[in-house]
Amino acid sequence: MENTIEGNKELNTSTITVGRLYDMLCDIHKEDNNRRVVRLGRVDPTDNPLFRTTAVALDAITRALHSYNFNCYPPTVGLLEAKSAVADHLSTDLPHKLSADNVFLTLGGTQAIDIILPSLARPGANILLPKPGYPHYDFRATRCVLEVRHFDLLPQRGWEVDLDSLEALADENTVAIVIISPSSPCGNVFTYEHLKRVAEVASKLGIFVISDEVYAHVAFGSKPFVPMGEFSSIVPVITIGSLSKRWFIPGWRIGWIATCDPHGNFQKSGIVNRIIDYLEITSDPPTILQAAIPGILKNTTDDFHSNNLIIMREAAKIFYDGCKEIPCLTCFHKPEGAMVAMVEIDFSQLEGIVDDVQFCTKLAKEESVILYPGVAVGLKNWLRFSLAVDASDLKDGLNRIRAFSLRHAKMS
Repeated sequence: MENTIEGNKELNTSTITVGRLYDMLCDIHKEDNNRRVVRLGRVDPTDNPLFRTTAVALDAITRALHSYNFNCYPPTVGLLEAKSAVADHLSTDLPHKLSADNVFLTLGGTQAIDIILPSLARPGANILLPKPGYPHYDFRATRCVLEVRHFDLLPQRGWEVDLDSLEALADENTVAIVIISPSSPCGNVFTYEHLKRVAEVASKLGIFVISDEVYAHVAFGSKPFVPMGEFSSIVPVITIGSLSKRWFIPGWRIGWIATCDPHGNFQKSGIVNRIIDYLEITSDPPTILQAAIPGILKNTTDDFHSNNLIIMREAAKIFYDGCKEIPCLTCFHKPEGAMVAMVEIDFSQLEGIVDDVQFCTKLAKEESVILYPGVAVGLKNWLRFSLAVDASDLKDGLNRIRAFSLRHAKMS
C-alpha cells in the first residue's frame, strides 16, 4: 500500500507517480494563494497555445469515424494497416525494413512499458535503468519483481551514459538496458557514436536494448535524432514510440512497441510471444484511433514539424539564458531535445531550504510556480523543468523563481 501523505512535510515522492505529484503541488499552491499559477512541471504540450496538432490528424480521425468501419473491437496486436504504417514510418530511419509483424500497438508509451517489463521478468532478473530517468520504468519493474539497477547519466558530459559503470552493474541475470533519447528528463540527444558504444557494451554483456523514443525527432539542437534500431545488427532493440509529444496529442494514447531484430533473437527467445500474451490481457487502443494512424503518418507535412522545432528551440534559449540569472541554479547542458531539462540546486546559497522537495513546495506556495523535484525522476536536489509552455509563461516563471531564490538567499 502506498504511504499516506499527511501535509506538505510528508511529501514522499518515492511512492507516488509524477501525475499525482503534480496534483499535490497544485493543491499546495491553492492552500492560501489566489495568484495565477505557472506550470513549469507537467510535460503536456497542449498547455502551450502555440502547440496544436495538425489538421491532418483531425481529418484522419474524422474519416475513420464517418466510415462506420471502425466501431468494432480491434485485433489484439493492432489493425494491420496501422501496424504497417508504423513499420514504414520507422523504417525510413533504419538500415533494414520493418514489417507489420514487428509492430504492436499500445495505449501510449506508458502501456508499452507495462507490457515489455513483465514480459522480461523472471525470478532473480534485473534491468539497467538510467538515473535520472522516466519513473514509470521503476514503478513497473518493482511491481513485476524485476530488480532495478541504475546507471548514471553524466551532466558535465551532456548527460551521456556512464559506460564505465555498466559492466560493473550487469551480471548473468541482467536482461536489458533502457535508453531514452531524446531524453526525458534531461533534454539531451545522444550522438550516433555514443549510441553505437552503448550497443557494443550491451552486446558484450549479452543483453538487449529497450529504446524509449517517445520524443523521436523532437531534436532542435546541433545533434540529429538517431534511432537505436540503427544498431540492431549489433544488439537486438525493442523500440517504444508514440504520437503523443511530436503530434501534441497525448490524450489520444497512441503508442507502439517495435522489435528491431534482423537476426530474429526475440522470436527465438520467446519474448515476442510473451509480449503478445500480455497484449491479450490488457486494453487495446480504440479502433478509430488506430485507423487514423496511416493518414497521420503519411500526410503530415514537414513544415508542421519544423515550425514546432523552431518554437522549442526558442524555449530552450529562453530557459538556458534565464537560468543563468538565478544564482542558486545550474543548467549544465542547454536543452537540445524532448521538452524537458534538469537543473541542479546549490543549497549553500539558500537559507532554510534543505532539499528539492522543500524548494518545490515553498515555491508553489510563495510564487505559484509548479516545478518537479528531481527526486521524482531519480536525482535528488535537482529540478525538472518542462519547456512545453508558452514563452511568456516560461519567462514569468523564471522571474518568479529568481525572486524566490533572492528572497531565500543566505546573507553574506
